[in-house]
Amino acid sequence: MLHRHRYLWPFLLLAILLPTLARAAADDPWLRTGADGQAEVQLYFFWSLTCPHCTAAHPHIEAIPQSRPWVRLQALELSRHPENVQQYQAMARALGEEAASVPALLFCGEMHVGWDGDGTTGATIRRRLDECRIRAAGGASAAAPPAAAPTIDLPLIGALDPASLSLPALTLVLAGLDAFNPCAFFVLLFLLSMMAHQKSHARMLAIGGVFVAISGLMYFAFMAAWLNVFQLFGHLAWVTVAAGALAVFVGAVNIKDFFAFEQGLTLSIPEAKKPDIFRRTRAILAADNLPAMVAATVVLAIAANFYELLCTAGFPMVYTRLLTLADLSPAGRYGYLAAYNLVYVVPLAAIVAVFAGTLGARKLSEREGRLLKLLSGVMMLGLGALLLLAPERVSQVGIAFGLMAVAVGVTFIAAKLSKEN
Repeated sequence: MLHRHRYLWPFLLLAILLPTLARAAADDPWLRTGADGQAEVQLYFFWSLTCPHCTAAHPHIEAIPQSRPWVRLQALELSRHPENVQQYQAMARALGEEAASVPALLFCGEMHVGWDGDGTTGATIRRRLDECRIRAAGGASAAAPPAAAPTIDLPLIGALDPASLSLPALTLVLAGLDAFNPCAFFVLLFLLSMMAHQKSHARMLAIGGVFVAISGLMYFAFMAAWLNVFQLFGHLAWVTVAAGALAVFVGAVNIKDFFAFEQGLTLSIPEAKKPDIFRRTRAILAADNLPAMVAATVVLAIAANFYELLCTAGFPMVYTRLLTLADLSPAGRYGYLAAYNLVYVVPLAAIVAVFAGTLGARKLSEREGRLLKLLSGVMMLGLGALLLLAPERVSQVGIAFGLMAVAVGVTFIAAKLSKEN
């Protein structure tokens, strides 16, 4: 009887071993079989909210599955999830490594710690993932790794990855919104309105242009000071929290000003400082010649920008903090500062051009000032909340335009309602 069933033993043995082999494959932390039957590489990304390099790496790591659909990303945050800490320690220990720092990328039996930049660390990670898949697929049948995405080279800023253009988008949006500043508009419109009485297109264009240029340079110096502070202390976790809290505070005060304009706590040019601005403006008009007018305009622009610091603290503070969280060289950060300030002065320069062409005279109404406060306040509130709750999300594509859309939508509704009332 045993002789008769001797051919059944291999099948019985295979039936016993198959569940064990299936469980072993399922327990493999590095490879899985996808729905199409092809191998899927598991990429474990351990990161922390208090890690600037993690924030810099985030958009590039999250972009990997978009170009490589066979990668399954598991982003595991450590500071708020102790179970992820235990998993990180266990996986590192299994590889003979120590779970001592982040960002850490584990896949295919490898562990990579740190982030130097997308062109270095990012390129290495993508290459090793491609090699891992080739090995898993048996080499010959594996698809060729995708070509590296082209980069865009910008003067001063450096190379940009088109897959992650969130910082240029943030620069455009934040600087554009910052430019619509009621304090800056108040001083510029008052100056141009006073000069309209002189009926000189060239003189208004020259004086207005000098005022805008000096304002841009002053703003650049102000933001550079913020940037240096964050570069010095930016490695401390509380700095991002403090920046977020200050942004929420500034946003809340500006929103309050829409409902109770310049009542109680406000971030506007103090009433006590306005007579000094008026006096300096009259000094420009009383100057005997153009060089004297230019000199008086430079003095006015410097004084006005110091008075406007309370109005303008929010956006520069948040933006410079984002620059220090991004993976940029010092030259790149100052290049972005220059780009921000160029966008910042464009609306002001446009106002000068319009006034010089029409010799118009106009002042900023209280309703317009309130709406500008509301627009910047809603945007600041959203940015501050993100810095406090999810700082890694601030650097993602779409966040800037999403926040701007919300701010513009709320302001549009408020404008309609206030007009009806």
